Amino acid sequence: MTNDDLSQIMETSDEWISSRTGIRRRHIVRDENTSDLASNVAQQLLKKASLAAEDLDFIIVATVSPDGNMPSTASLVQAKIGASKAFAFDLTAACSGFVYALSVADKLIASGAYHNGIVIGAEVLSKIVDWSDRSTSVLFGDGAGGVLLQASSDTPLILAESLKSDGNRGMSLTSNLTHANSPFSKSESEDDLFLKMDGRAIFDFAVRDVPKNILESLEKAELSPDDIDYLLLHQANSRILDKMARKIKTERHKFLQNMQEYGNTSAASIPILLSEAVDAGTFKLDGSQKLVLTGFGGGLTWGTLVVKI
Repeated sequence: MTNDDLSQIMETSDEWISSRTGIRRRHIVRDENTSDLASNVAQQLLKKASLAAEDLDFIIVATVSPDGNMPSTASLVQAKIGASKAFAFDLTAACSGFVYALSVADKLIASGAYHNGIVIGAEVLSKIVDWSDRSTSVLFGDGAGGVLLQASSDTPLILAESLKSDGNRGMSLTSNLTHANSPFSKSESEDDLFLKMDGRAIFDFAVRDVPKNILESLEKAELSPDDIDYLLLHQANSRILDKMARKIKTERHKFLQNMQEYGNTSAASIPILLSEAVDAGTFKLDGSQKLVLTGFGGGLTWGTLVVKI
């Protein structure tokens, strides 16, 4: 769905959207749900790894737009791909979800108890966006991406990490807020199911707190920004990436970007970016490149992983 397509259903324009966000298109499902997109990713990963679904030990799906609260989207993926031996659960950390989930999966593998796992970021945000609110509906898209992790005796995947949360600022980005509803409840509040965002507050949070988090993680890894080959940040706004590059004093071209094609896909943005970079040959996957993976968004949550791939 292009910006021009959106201008046919609301008062907006390609120039207005692209100049402020860098977004020109986004992909919107017709009939699929989140588990459908995630299952497709899982099947592609298994095929690439020449691994049977029965060999999976766990499946983690990071999402804020699940098929429903129960069963989890990860459980639906487990059933759809036939991963009968895997345990499965969802993780909710909004746009930081993939980074959080990858950190959890790394610890599961490192424990020695599990050998093969899939981590997926998947979103169908089009079902929680208020399409009458042009301040948010132009920003978001649907999509999914993921990684397959396997136990190895080589260098650890994650060289350093720093995960953060601040619930005191959490109400600046919300969705699916429900209230007490029983014969004993005195609440008169109405449920607020759609996504709502204080754009200025989120922008300020991103450009103030996230660069510090990246530098903190690099310091833990005893690395400088110059030592990093590429930075894969949550794809929310190209202006945020511009400011990030200046804040951590590194070249803007190191910040890979694809929000112009997909918009903000929350937990799916980093794995989609990672997948495209692998397909393009940007990443050699020979253990020689160092990457920064950084998510930030609702919760508020933010976090950085310094990885070697």
